[in-house]
Amino acid sequence: MLYQAYQAYCDMMAPARFAARAATGFRDRVMGGAQKMPFTRRMFALAEVFEQAKITHHRPPYGITEVLSGNRMVEVHEEVTLDLPFGDLLHFAKPEVTAPQPKILVVAPLSGHFATLLRNTVETLLRDHDVYITDWKNARDVPLSAGMFGFEDYVDYLIRFLQEIGDPEARRGAHLLAVCQPCVPALAAVAVMAQDDDPCQPRTMTLMGGPIDTRESPTVVNELATGQSYEWFEANLIQTVPWRYKGAGRKVYPGFIQLIAFMSMNMGRHFGQFRKLYQHIADLEQAEVDKIGDFYDEYLAVLDLTAEFYLETIDKVFQRALLAKGELQHRGRTVDCSAIRKTALLTVEGERDDICAVGQTAAAHLLCSSLRPHLKRHHLQPGVGHYGVFSGSKWEKQVYPQVRNLVLAMH
Repeated sequence: MLYQAYQAYCDMMAPARFAARAATGFRDRVMGGAQKMPFTRRMFALAEVFEQAKITHHRPPYGITEVLSGNRMVEVHEEVTLDLPFGDLLHFAKPEVTAPQPKILVVAPLSGHFATLLRNTVETLLRDHDVYITDWKNARDVPLSAGMFGFEDYVDYLIRFLQEIGDPEARRGAHLLAVCQPCVPALAAVAVMAQDDDPCQPRTMTLMGGPIDTRESPTVVNELATGQSYEWFEANLIQTVPWRYKGAGRKVYPGFIQLIAFMSMNMGRHFGQFRKLYQHIADLEQAEVDKIGDFYDEYLAVLDLTAEFYLETIDKVFQRALLAKGELQHRGRTVDCSAIRKTALLTVEGERDDICAVGQTAAAHLLCSSLRPHLKRHHLQPGVGHYGVFSGSKWEKQVYPQVRNLVLAMH
């Protein structure tokens, strides 16, 4: 009933949102110089903030149309290379680039936000790489006829994507970079490919801020995941998609619940940001308005997860840490990370990460016990939290060179 109540609230607020949007449109089209009067600026600033402070359920655009590659700007075009029911393999093609660049698959989290959260990650990688991303779909828009999508299906999707962009005849794989939650299924996928001697197993694997072993320095997030039983999560957080959507009747973990949980951890900061947004709009400080507004356009865009994927992730990754214990099963077979011998490993952690603490990602090195020393690297980035590992100036200037150098060394 929670999803239905949330939908009823959204329906109730829709007229007010429409009125606020119409008001700001009226200001821009009709009022001319009068919109700069102090009272008018404050009134319309309030309407604009109200209209913007809403949860949305559609993927925002990546908005990457060109990038500096080499010594010149080149155009970027989005192409769906592989369309699967629960996610696309999306390619950021650069037609003007003549020299082949290393192919890299960016594995985006499936934890409540769209893959566009990694826009800055992709844009940076595009300088020197041929970039693909796992563009996950909103589960509430996937019909029941598409079947289930659990943890093992996620692993299968990654294997399928890597096979699609690899070169099996030359026995040459692409490169892989996983951010946050998917580090566990990404490592599992590479291990399964190694066990099968798959010709497309990746040449490098970069794991960034991921919960490989949540027993290491547990965070508040880890404690929330282990503080209740599997049955509690199933009974209290799993909802049914309302009938108006394509995925009607599907059991999901709604993105709005995940968003509310994240925002509640720093509610004062979010209220403060919207207060600043109001003031910047009223003061006609457009650069600051865009900075805060763009962040919340992304942050408030959420997707639903299938119930089976969410519950299995809670169980296998956070509550039982099966991969770290060597007990994770995939299609009836134990996942053996020691089978990985050809894929170089880079782990990246943030010194101030309060979601995946220091040590949780580095645990991958102990699991990949057959890798020779020169194929293992670890980077601890000082002065950043979770998001600073893959977004922002320190990602671009200090973390990214570590990724690029490993790819170049193994390409």
